[in-house]
Amino acid sequence: MPIVIGVRFKPAGKIYYFDPDNLEIKVNDKVIVETARGIEYGYVVIGPREISEEEIVPPLKKVLRIATPEDTEQVKANEAKEKDAFKICLEKIAEHNLPMKLIDVEYTFDNSKIIFFFTAEGRVDFRELVKDLAAIFRTRIELRQIGVRDEAKMLGGIGTCGRILCCHSFLGEFEPVSIKMAKEQNLSLNPAKISGICGRLMCCLKYENDVYAQCRKELDRMPKIQINLEDYGDDEDFDLSKLED
Repeated sequence: MPIVIGVRFKPAGKIYYFDPDNLEIKVNDKVIVETARGIEYGYVVIGPREISEEEIVPPLKKVLRIATPEDTEQVKANEAKEKDAFKICLEKIAEHNLPMKLIDVEYTFDNSKIIFFFTAEGRVDFRELVKDLAAIFRTRIELRQIGVRDEAKMLGGIGTCGRILCCHSFLGEFEPVSIKMAKEQNLSLNPAKISGICGRLMCCLKYENDVYAQCRKELDRMPKIQINLEDYGDDEDFDLSKLED
């Protein structure tokens, strides 16, 4: 079985597997890897271990190197440029009067691409916006439309429980959530009570659903007991121990 490490590129982001290539890598190390988006800087969340071939999405790429202090400085410089790019993009969106909401901007580590994340009600013709941004930044530009759940994951916030949003703090990927889960747990079906700040059903409806479903199955298999209270006198005289007879 191949030996891999698990790498994240964002807090609570999806974990991707890479070949450590005989490097001495441990959890929390910063690494430079090649991805479909280009050269990226990530941090190790799963140390070297063996996994089955079925768990790997080919091709399994090798870690290029353990990040150096210079690489870390490059990331900080990119973060500063992202703030400037965000302001410029907002101005261009207003200039073109486009019905879109800019959420985040991300530079790839090697500056080969800038990704602008946005939300919108429908399709947006942003071709002229891309031309303007490409002329300003002189690199590849990608505008990526995301959903409201992804927006909440990126921006973060406080849930109705008073804690930081699960999607922003530890959930690597969204799992399907249905109204049936709320029904299984006898929760109020009022949308205001079972929806997150994104307006969709709360992710935490999934957490205990399997336990509730299993308990219902167990209860359905238990024998049904019918009690006639008249056989045991008034409520005040009722004694549960009599049920043993």
